Amino acid sequence: MPEFNPCHLLRRAALSCLFAASLVSFGQQSHSFDAALAKTALTPSDLEREVRADMNFLADDDLHGRGSATRDEHIAALFAASQFQALGLEPGGDNGTFLQKTTLPTPLPERLQQSLSKFQERTRKETWNAIGILRGTSNPEQVILLTAHLDHLGIGPAVNGDNNYNGADDDASGTTAVLTLAHILATGPRPKRTIVFALFGSEEIGGFGNRAFLQHPPVPLSSIVANLEFEMIGRPDSAVPAGTLWLTGFDRSNLGPELAKHGAHLVNDPHPKEQFFQRSDNYALAKQGIIAHTVSSYGLHKDYHQPSDELRTIDFNHMTNAIASMVGPILWLADSKWKPEWNPGRKPEQGSQAAGPTNQTHSK
Repeated sequence: MPEFNPCHLLRRAALSCLFAASLVSFGQQSHSFDAALAKTALTPSDLEREVRADMNFLADDDLHGRGSATRDEHIAALFAASQFQALGLEPGGDNGTFLQKTTLPTPLPERLQQSLSKFQERTRKETWNAIGILRGTSNPEQVILLTAHLDHLGIGPAVNGDNNYNGADDDASGTTAVLTLAHILATGPRPKRTIVFALFGSEEIGGFGNRAFLQHPPVPLSSIVANLEFEMIGRPDSAVPAGTLWLTGFDRSNLGPELAKHGAHLVNDPHPKEQFFQRSDNYALAKQGIIAHTVSSYGLHKDYHQPSDELRTIDFNHMTNAIASMVGPILWLADSKWKPEWNPGRKPEQGSQAAGPTNQTHSK
């Protein structure tokens, strides 16, 4: 693993900000993603460059796998916060900032300590969320929440000489999706409903970031109409048709089918035995009664939670198209008066526990 090089990191940050600024400029010339494409102000290649720039920063070796509650996770949160600020979003964090910080329990749960002992010894006392708010016009009290998690596993046991768990698909891809959607939506006509963009820390060690969000929400929880979490969209899933994403808990509410009616390439989760609905940040929100699901295309690839989850494995054409395919449906949801509902008997109970594989420490 290369030594940390702050100049290299700053160069990558500058590159990503340059592309962010370019996207802002493009967005000011058009009224929507589709309109931008039609006017060639924003082409698929422009969008892919934006996606690559953010991914190159977040999944770079110099971020050491964005380990949960580490300095590297903090850098990723600062990176996202700087983009939210550059887009002119309202801050949703602490004390008028775009960052929300929370203290982890001391000591950490024994089981968690045992799991983390396999990874590089790091001080893990705080975790960070990055939150930006695009205030709605006629219905600002109704909120659409778009989320992903910033963190991954960090530096851990070496596999074939590589000990950097970059987390390109998990979940730099989801973080990039939220950042890209923020760029596109913030630079078009302001939607009727408010959109909150929230990137959570420490999902991998128990969802401490989403807990902080729920304890200190930037908007009343009762105002959140729906939450879409973006998780592992960097590669296609052969279990569904090409160009398709799947939604966890698709049959639990009417949100997925309604988004599909309005152009979302969403189908039911083809891996029900994996219980993915309960294994990402959306579940904590769903237990509060919020209609919350995760958008993914994770095809159970062998690079999951391995050092090989690297940029070279990302299908950027798939990922770029996946993000673009959600713009129209999200805009429809943000401009409509329609509210999703749980299907009868399918609302999660507040006291229910998250499910997962034999590795219970990492929630998905």
